[in-house]
Amino acid sequence: MKRTVQISLPYTGEEEWEACREPLMSGWLTQGPKVAAFEKAFAQRHGVKRALASSNCTTGLHLILAAMGIGPGDEVLVPAFTWVATANVVVYCGATPVFVDVERHTNNIDPADIARKITPRTKAVIVVHLFGLCADMDAIRAVVPEGVKIVEDAACAAGASYKGVHAGGLGDAAAFSFHPRKSITTGEGGMVTTNDDTIANVADMLRNHGASISEEQRHNGPRPYLLADFNLLGYNYRMTDLQGAVGLVQLGKLDKLIAERRRWADFYVAELAEIDWLKMPRFPEDGVHALQAFVTYVDPEKAPLPRNVIMERLQEKGISTRPGTHAVHMLGYYRQTFGLKPDDFPAARDCDANTMAIPLHNRMTEEDYRYVVDAIKALN
Repeated sequence: MKRTVQISLPYTGEEEWEACREPLMSGWLTQGPKVAAFEKAFAQRHGVKRALASSNCTTGLHLILAAMGIGPGDEVLVPAFTWVATANVVVYCGATPVFVDVERHTNNIDPADIARKITPRTKAVIVVHLFGLCADMDAIRAVVPEGVKIVEDAACAAGASYKGVHAGGLGDAAAFSFHPRKSITTGEGGMVTTNDDTIANVADMLRNHGASISEEQRHNGPRPYLLADFNLLGYNYRMTDLQGAVGLVQLGKLDKLIAERRRWADFYVAELAEIDWLKMPRFPEDGVHALQAFVTYVDPEKAPLPRNVIMERLQEKGISTRPGTHAVHMLGYYRQTFGLKPDDFPAARDCDANTMAIPLHNRMTEEDYRYVVDAIKALN
């Protein structure tokens, strides 16, 4: 029987199953004590003052921009090579996304192009720590003017760090994802982190319809007839307590999961070193790569086959691969709405065409990893 190796699988089991028992039995299923405990633990792990759970990373990013007051007439810089949600949240606010090219060797936003794209209308830069590798924050800070906010799209970066500082505390605010393809998961779900109490307090209200107090405060208070006041137009971006319970268990495994991924990432690097057409991801000497995905780059000048054919050949052997992500400026909505062309952002265009994620997750066996390596070597 042909072996099947998935691109990603969540590492969940009996502990997560048991964690759901308490909220199910208590009847407190929506945002409540388990979410609060998850938020506290996540903030401590990532070295930040505040953490606020959200329904997913996209809504978390939207909360951040809304809490910063970003709206029509404002510009927000966004990397051209990222998941579409990074740009979408800017449009949700009525602001204008301004795309910035990326570095081919890191897949992350290019500080030099940030400097070229800053205008008097620039209110924020969304910095994506793509695939779990933190962007070059020192170089970014050197070109971002004072007063322009730095937002971390840390969707892939739970557990990552840059020069001793954890992802989530590198900018003015950050948003994380707990989608099943991430290293830890709550099914769907996200987390906003910040050291800015004003951003945190406004985002806290906005995620619950703009309510001045939380549901937990209202239900546990001495005056049950009181309803929250609503002075802001908010959203329903809350996380459930079932997700919070699962998140607490998953967070406790985070460091172990990253360490295991790094061990097998090193295996890939060593075993595939002889393949000159397949470039390996970069690993920081002074930080932690969270390794949400192991994303290679197929050199089109040296590869024996085009990247898409390579992916098809691996799929025939039961090995799932994916493009790293997409170049947002090449997607239909952004191409048509903003009149963009593929060559406008050449590095993002090339990353779109040539990146290839190969399987790396915590349910793979040694035999799985060796099977992937052997299949890639056989393409030479």
